[in-house]
Amino acid sequence: MSVRPAWEVRENADATRWFDVRLAFTDGAHVDALAVVAGGCVGVEDVRAQPALSLDDLAVLADWLEESLAEACGAGAGPDPEGCAGPGRRGRPAWPHGAEGRWLVAQEYRAAQLDGADPVLAVMCATGHSRRKSLRLIGQARDAGLLAPRRARR
Repeated sequence: MSVRPAWEVRENADATRWFDVRLAFTDGAHVDALAVVAGGCVGVEDVRAQPALSLDDLAVLADWLEESLAEACGAGAGPDPEGCAGPGRRGRPAWPHGAEGRWLVAQEYRAAQLDGADPVLAVMCATGHSRRKSLRLIGQARDAGLLAPRRARR
């Protein structure tokens, strides 16, 4: 496995960092991923595998990425002043389901908008979910009327 920093975006004391992650196996199979670390949260933006991964393999991949990014960010010694805090899903509290969860997603989304930050990334960090799952939660909050519609209907 190799983890290489791809790029970094800084805003004041906060940093969002992207990493190229490559898993190569002895049988020739490989997995390439683009992972993002922001505010101590890890998200996977893109995964490409040859041969394709099963759902069980994707779950295992998440654990591999979490551990590898923790090492790359120096998470063993606590939060990193560079903005790459110790990533970890295991320590986060469970996100509430239903109406309460949608309301909290809307709050996180609007707070990030007011701060001029990426609202989707804020929801990802708050929930600990992937970008796809966070977008689904944001859509559910929109459908519930807690957020403005994405675009005007004609």
